[in-house]
Parts: sequence; C-alpha cells; structure tokens
Amino acid sequence: MDNNDWLKQLLMVGVGTTSVVAQKLREVSDEWVKEGKINPEQAKGFVDDMMQQITSEQGNFQGNMERQLRNMLQDLGVPRQSEVDELRGRIDRLERQLRDLENKLWR
Repeated sequence: MDNNDWLKQLLMVGVGTTSVVAQKLREVSDEWVKEGKINPEQAKGFVDDMMQQITSEQGNFQGNMERQLRNMLQDLGVPRQSEVDELRGRIDRLERQLRDLENKLWR
C-alpha cells in the first residue's frame, strides 16, 4: 500500500470522527438550549468554538503523523522520492556515457 494512501485513510477516519463529534456537540447544545441553560447564540458559539479547536488539533495531528511517518520510513532505510529521482538521473547519465563509449569503440 502506498504511504500516501495509508495517510489519507487515516485522515479520513479523523474526518469521520470529526463529523460524529460535531453532530454530538450540536445535540448537546440543542439539549442545553431546550433546558434553558444557554441561549441559541451561545449554543452556536459553543459549537463553533469547539469545532475550531478540533480542526486546529487535527491540523497538528496531521502534521505530527506525517513527521512521524517520515521519521519511521527514514529509520527503516526507505529512500525519499527526491533521493530516488536523483539516483535515476545518475543512472541515466551513466547509461548515456556507456553508450557514448560503446559508440566510440565501434567507429
């Protein structure tokens, strides 16, 4: 499985969890409004504040997960894409040089 796919799936689980949390927050705030504990504006503010905090924490979570995944892959010796691209370029240059030398020998 591609590492990006794994990370996307993990993030999708987070998005799904966030949706469930948002629904529960709305239910709780609606219940508080019915009970007269808070007014509708306070309920909206409460839900908005909580969702903003969750969204912010998700961004931190995503960044931390990406960093940990990069570190884990590095510890396992998996090369970065830039390293693979660099090696491909070096191989291409060496193959070209070899062909040039072979062509010179045949002349």
